[in-house]
Amino acid sequence: MFWVIVAVILAIAVFILTGFSSVHREGTDKFGNSTIRSEIRWKPGKKSILAILPLFLIIAGCVSTIPAGHTGVLVTFGKVENKILSEGVNFKLPYQQVIKIDNRVQKNTFTLEAFSSDIQQTNVTGSVNFTIDKNQSQFLYQTVGVNYYDTVIYPRILENVKLVFSVYSAEGLIEMRTKLSEEVEAYMNEDMSKYGIKIIDVNIENIDFTDIFTDAVEAKQVAQQNKLTTQTEQESMIIIAEAEAKKKVIDAQAASETAKIEADAKAYAVKVQAEAEAEANSLISESLTKELIDYTKITQWDGELPGVQVTGGDGVYPVINLPQDEN
Repeated sequence: MFWVIVAVILAIAVFILTGFSSVHREGTDKFGNSTIRSEIRWKPGKKSILAILPLFLIIAGCVSTIPAGHTGVLVTFGKVENKILSEGVNFKLPYQQVIKIDNRVQKNTFTLEAFSSDIQQTNVTGSVNFTIDKNQSQFLYQTVGVNYYDTVIYPRILENVKLVFSVYSAEGLIEMRTKLSEEVEAYMNEDMSKYGIKIIDVNIENIDFTDIFTDAVEAKQVAQQNKLTTQTEQESMIIIAEAEAKKKVIDAQAASETAKIEADAKAYAVKVQAEAEAEANSLISESLTKELIDYTKITQWDGELPGVQVTGGDGVYPVINLPQDEN
């Protein structure tokens, strides 16, 4: 529309300016002297054709170029037409306006404040990647406009991040950035689908807590670390004590087994010796005869008479040795 107005104004101006010309006329005054009079007249002439040149600007108003990754929304005197212009060169009426919508992946960062379930304040920094559905570009412009991020996306980010953070405690938020991002993304897609906006991902990049809470968390971590160290040392001492106790038990069992083996060996030796002696005595007993006994007595007698003689009965009689006469 702008080009049409400019072209028409220029054409009119050129047509008017090129129609003016100066005309000289000769005449005489009342004294009979010769005079030349100049008059400016307006009359279309050959130069007036130059007025056509500005009208070529209207041609520029009939062409619209849509860059790659964009779509064009055609507007006629404020009314959104039911037509979407694709990438490349498109033709339109001079008075029609084309609104270009970016359908590429767009990224915006955000910083906001949110509270945990235990009322701990957090400063959240993150980013959101999104894209506009080409088939929904016309509806998005008609219902929201070109400032769709500030109008619908950012306010929903504020609300959904605060909603998700309010479910978890402050300590739980520290190690849950991935889960938090996924939950916010799910809420955002649910809210933005009606506008033709696809949320590709939401990234919670940083969560800052107050200095008081940070110091408290660090103190707690130090205490937990000290507790873990103490438990580890105690467990090590218990393991060493158990190992020493087991070693003593093993040593005692080994000593007991050794003593048992030695006792069994000694008992076995005594048994073997007793059995051997019994067998020897049995063999000796079997080999004894009266003649052998008498012979043994004779061979082992030292010539001395015994002091007491035992008879075959129950009597015991002393033996008296009488001195012999040397003659």
